Amino acid sequence: MMDRFSFEVTARDGLARRGAIRTPRGEIRTPAFMPVGTAATVKAMTPESVRATGADILLGNTYHLMLRPGAERVARLGGLHRFMNWERPILTDSGGFQVMSLSGLRKLSEEGVRFKSHIDGSEHHLTPERSMEIQRLLGSDIVMCFDECTEFPAPKADAAKSMALSMRWAARSREAFGDRPGHALFGIQQGSVFRDLREESSSALKDVGFDGYAIGGLAVGEGQAAMLDVLDYAPGMLPADHPRYLMGVGKPDDIVGAVMRGVDMFDCVLPSRSGRTGQALTRRGAVNIKNARHADDIRPLDEDCGCPACQSYSRAYLHHVFKAGEIISSMLLTWHNLHYYQSLMQGLREAIEAGALAAFVAEFEATRAEGDIEPL
Repeated sequence: MMDRFSFEVTARDGLARRGAIRTPRGEIRTPAFMPVGTAATVKAMTPESVRATGADILLGNTYHLMLRPGAERVARLGGLHRFMNWERPILTDSGGFQVMSLSGLRKLSEEGVRFKSHIDGSEHHLTPERSMEIQRLLGSDIVMCFDECTEFPAPKADAAKSMALSMRWAARSREAFGDRPGHALFGIQQGSVFRDLREESSSALKDVGFDGYAIGGLAVGEGQAAMLDVLDYAPGMLPADHPRYLMGVGKPDDIVGAVMRGVDMFDCVLPSRSGRTGQALTRRGAVNIKNARHADDIRPLDEDCGCPACQSYSRAYLHHVFKAGEIISSMLLTWHNLHYYQSLMQGLREAIEAGALAAFVAEFEATRAEGDIEPL
């Protein structure tokens, strides 16, 4: 078993890259989509099912796991991989975004953030050092720096102040992370929608030196056009020989647009959350299984999809179990959505390797534009 973390780009098509992240727990094929396992589970899925969709890596959440069941407890129980029965790589986010968006009263200082748990109101103090400690206790393979996710919209002065604080926290995260062979620490570029702030952030991160680099502070309400405008330049500011991770993104067309601009890694709750709310994500766009048009439809969601929902069940059945509130509805629709995302990533990887990305994207867009199949 190898004992170190490495990244190799094996093919390029324009700015898009195909590659491999190698870790002691296995290889991550890039571009990669990471299903979100917030509380040590991808909701409505077993780890075996998630792996069967093609996922090489999962994302866990520092904030949620530190509150329940607690990082020290997870460590006593053998670490997050054993705890949740996922022996492949895990990336953990730093907790910064959730502290800002979920916790009760919170107080931000140079030291870190004091906040009250959204679960029971208990008080906690999260700092770069504590975030690194929690992620070490969890045993995650890819650790994220502790940062402040800049709100949107933010005046430039506020965005600059927030970014500068995150860069100081990045340096403290790097120091606290220490030397951990086989584990990686990613820095997070901030700067909102301001190019010069993104450049300043990138320079600060490169001065510290990280194993990979993330683009943060997007998909927070700025809209796709503004996000892609930032992605026209932000990935190129980061080292070309390291993986680039766009945090919290996103919709299938967001992912395709970001891959074309040089991004290697993605995560989003969308496929699993949509599955639980009756929305199937397909090559032809979103299908709302709640709609009455599906009640007598014997056809699958997508006749070309290899997932269990499409291979063995009709739209009529999926409509029925959703309306009846049956658990299998969440299971089948989540499996379908995650299968679709991993199929999309595999298609992107193959297209980049073949030098055929433009044709792949044209077909992707044309199929989505057709919309769902006609009702019976």
